[in-house]
Amino acid sequence: MDVKKHIQDRAASILPALVDIRRHIHQNPELSFQEHETAALVEKELQSLGLKTQRMANTGVVAVIEGKNPSKKVVGLRADMDALPIVEVNDGRPYRSKKEGVMHACGHDVHTTSLLGAARILTELKDNFEGSIKLVFQPGEERLPGGASLMIAEGVLQNPKVDVMIGQHVMPGIETGKTGFRPGLYMASTDEIYITVTGKGGHGAMPHFNIDPVLISAHLIVALQQIVSRAANPAIPSVLSFGKVIAQGATNVIPNEVIIEGTFRTLDENWRAEAHQKMLTLATGLVEGMGGTVDFDIKRGYPFLKNNEDLTERLQSEAKSFLGEQNVEHLGIWMAAEDFSYFTQEVPSCFYRLGTRNEAKKTTFSVHHPSFDVDEDALEQGCGLLAFLAISELQR
Repeated sequence: MDVKKHIQDRAASILPALVDIRRHIHQNPELSFQEHETAALVEKELQSLGLKTQRMANTGVVAVIEGKNPSKKVVGLRADMDALPIVEVNDGRPYRSKKEGVMHACGHDVHTTSLLGAARILTELKDNFEGSIKLVFQPGEERLPGGASLMIAEGVLQNPKVDVMIGQHVMPGIETGKTGFRPGLYMASTDEIYITVTGKGGHGAMPHFNIDPVLISAHLIVALQQIVSRAANPAIPSVLSFGKVIAQGATNVIPNEVIIEGTFRTLDENWRAEAHQKMLTLATGLVEGMGGTVDFDIKRGYPFLKNNEDLTERLQSEAKSFLGEQNVEHLGIWMAAEDFSYFTQEVPSCFYRLGTRNEAKKTTFSVHHPSFDVDEDALEQGCGLLAFLAISELQR
């Protein structure tokens, strides 16, 4: 049997069914760790293929496809299932979210559907490969501590022991029919920063009687940028951004406190720890030096994501065989974060990008945008490539 041709043909033939599944999931999104209906749908689909399912991390679902000699090697395939707290644009799309304020704006509906499609194909081919394929449908990628960390803690990489992990993610910057890979460092760690600057509020016309937390906060936000621009090694990518500043005063009222929230991201764990300490030291000194007090809380998020170079180069080569060399791109470093990074810390792993961009279909908006959508034709490559990469890795 020509396995590659069979996978390509089957991926094309099941595309209409996958579109229906994706639209159902898209219309019924669920927030992180609340993916009850989605998990039930996944279980039903997998069980219809004759697979036994297991729950992990409450709403996570795991199943194993056993080929001949099932313990020879185990390849894990991961898809995340959660949605985001975003109001989807009402532009007439027939599959718009039925839950106002909840939306699949990061393509997790595509990831889940693609893995379900791959499961169909791989189940049909289980007599044509040696080893096993573990299907991991993961909850809570969008929310700390990350569903991946919880599933790992509950043993998702054991029984059977996973040798390599593969995950894919939609990319509206890449055209449909194409994909992207990057061996080595790819995505950043992410930390959430919560700051409360406290002063002494009062009348805006009498600042000499007050300690102005707004002024202190303005100095602090500017000063903290020196951590990236002057303290960081320029060779280490780093980002410090503040997206929320709340000062509940008025035109003539200096508030008692200011709340600041932001994010710090980098690709080096040693520098990450050092930067945390530098930010805390700078904030304490500056705020106290201006007469205020500061509560500076850093919530550690996901680690950086590093693709195993040997594995990723192999899969990139196989993707060229499956899609055509012209349809496989080399990716740059991306400072967003992903909890798939937890898998990369445990076993050789590869996280790659699935193109979903189509100018004519207006699927050009970035992830996390209320107008985000995908070219559903990408589901054909999404399921087919996952299946082909899994079998290729088992056969090496």
